[in-house]
Amino acid sequence: MIPEHLRPKTWPLWIVLGLLRLMLLLPWSVLMKIGPVMADLVYKFIPQKRRDVLTTNLKLCFPELSDTEREQLAQQHVHAMGKGVIDLGLAWWASRRRLEPLAHFQGLEHLQKAMDEGKGVILLSAHFTSVEMSGRLISHHFPIDTIYRRSEKPFTEHLLHVNRERHSASTIHKNNVRGMIRSLRQGHAIWYAPDQNMGTDKPLFIPFFGVETATNTATSALARITGAAVIPFLCLRRREGKGYDLELSPPLENFPSGDERQDAIRINEIFETWIRRQPEDYFWLHRRFKQRPKGEKSFYRK
Repeated sequence: MIPEHLRPKTWPLWIVLGLLRLMLLLPWSVLMKIGPVMADLVYKFIPQKRRDVLTTNLKLCFPELSDTEREQLAQQHVHAMGKGVIDLGLAWWASRRRLEPLAHFQGLEHLQKAMDEGKGVILLSAHFTSVEMSGRLISHHFPIDTIYRRSEKPFTEHLLHVNRERHSASTIHKNNVRGMIRSLRQGHAIWYAPDQNMGTDKPLFIPFFGVETATNTATSALARITGAAVIPFLCLRRREGKGYDLELSPPLENFPSGDERQDAIRINEIFETWIRRQPEDYFWLHRRFKQRPKGEKSFYRK
C-alpha cells in the first residue's frame, strides 16, 4: 500500500517542495526579499475566516493602535510569515556551514552551566515565525529534545517528523508527559513553547495582553517534578542586518513558586515583552483566544 504522503494527491505538493528547495540555493538576503512576495500571493487565497483571526488578535492585543496601524502590522506579519517559510526550508535542508554565520547568540553560557550541573533544562520559547530556525541553530551547540504537536495531515506530519528528527536529539509529542519527565531527569534540554491554546478541558485563564486567556501551566509542573532549570529562549530575525538574534536568559529564579497561577502570569509577561519587541514576528494566525471563560462569547467566527 502506498503511504498517505506519497499518494497522487500529494504530488503537486512535492513539486512545490522541490521548487522551494531549489530556490534555497539563492543568497539569504535575496530569499528574505522573495519570502514576502510569495506571502502576498498566497495570502490572497487564504479564507476570510482565517484572515479574520489575524485582525481579531491584533485588535485584542493592540487596542491602542489605530485601524491603519493595525492594518500595517497585519501586512508586516504576512511578510514575516513568508520569511518564516524560507526559514523553515533553510532549517530543514541547509548545511551547518551555511547557517552558522547567520546565528548571533547571547547567553549560551546559561545553558552550558545548567548542563554541566547535570540539570535538565526547559528552553522556554514561544511561536515566532523563526521557530524552526531557532531549534536548528541551538542544536548546533547542544543536543535538544523537541516537543511537537502532531499534524492531522499525513503529508505535513511526514515532513515535520523526518526533518525535525534529523536535527533534534529526539522528538516528544506534547501529550507525552512521561517522555518529557524522563528526558529532563536524564539531564537533557527540551525546546518547549507553551504559548498556544491547546484546548484543554479545564483551562486556567490568565491575562495575556490584558485578555483572559486559556493558559498552559505545565511548565511549572515539569520544573517542580524534575528540578529542571527554566531558561527563556528567544529567536528573532534581525530587522537590520543579516541573520538571527538568539537570546538565552539566566534560569528563572524562584521557579516554580508553588503557585501555578503566578508562574503562568510570569511566563505570559515574558512572552508579552518579547512580542512587543517585534510584534510582526509572532504567530497571529493562531486562534490564541479560542477558549473563553464560561458565559463569554467567542471572539472568532465559526
